[in-house]
Amino acid sequence: MSSALVSAARLADWMAEQRPLVVLDARARLADAEAGHALWAEGHIPGARHADMDRDLSAPPSSAGGRHPLPAEADFAARLRDWGITPDRTVVVYDDTGGQIAAARAWWMLKWAGHPAAHVLDGGWSAWQAGGYPVEIGAPLTDTSDWQPEFDNRLIASADDVARGEAVLLDARAGERFRGEVEPLDAAAGHIPGARSVPGASMLDARGAFLPSADLERALPRGDDVIAYCGSGISACQLILAHAVLGRPLPRLYPGSWSAWSSDPSRPVATGPE
Repeated sequence: MSSALVSAARLADWMAEQRPLVVLDARARLADAEAGHALWAEGHIPGARHADMDRDLSAPPSSAGGRHPLPAEADFAARLRDWGITPDRTVVVYDDTGGQIAAARAWWMLKWAGHPAAHVLDGGWSAWQAGGYPVEIGAPLTDTSDWQPEFDNRLIASADDVARGEAVLLDARAGERFRGEVEPLDAAAGHIPGARSVPGASMLDARGAFLPSADLERALPRGDDVIAYCGSGISACQLILAHAVLGRPLPRLYPGSWSAWSSDPSRPVATGPE
């Protein structure tokens, strides 16, 4: 299995070995901004810091940036230092959605910041609990760092990059949203013309762990240039992580995704199947 993922057993071994390690708890509920921190406070992997989707992994919503824009580089770099992250400390991120959506977003942002050893806990919080591993309540003792990340903006695609139509464009939303049958959140129903529907949830098994590599290979279209998007730049990171699991080059992320695209009336919208 790719080094992008780590099992609960391996993480427990690393902790027992006192490996230089930072664990981030990225649990979140998009409909409740306070729920993620409350879940962390109720119990978390020992030493885990909480990575808040709205305060740490996103900037405030905007029409140009969508519902979850990327934070400014300086702001995210400061948060990484607050968490004590350095390039020589392994980072493991987890969530509990059964889809590793928030964890994949945090993992992608660590890659964007140039971190060389970021991983997602395969199966997330459920896998940790199922293994009977220890749980901590209360804030861990943490230190800070002086890391100055070098961000790689080649991992990002703009709306104009998408509009050129030169890349293989993957839409990670559920199929009914892609087809325009429902749209609970954004300004228009449908998808970006030319996109292919590859729901992020289709990368995972019933336990919320990633599918075997052979299944991922069948599910993910290939291309020399691939861009992933979703509703607001979060679940698309599942598709990017799946590429990393397979050892493929990483697709670019369109951070504004459908929430930004559909808010611009000049952008075309398609409905129905591919």
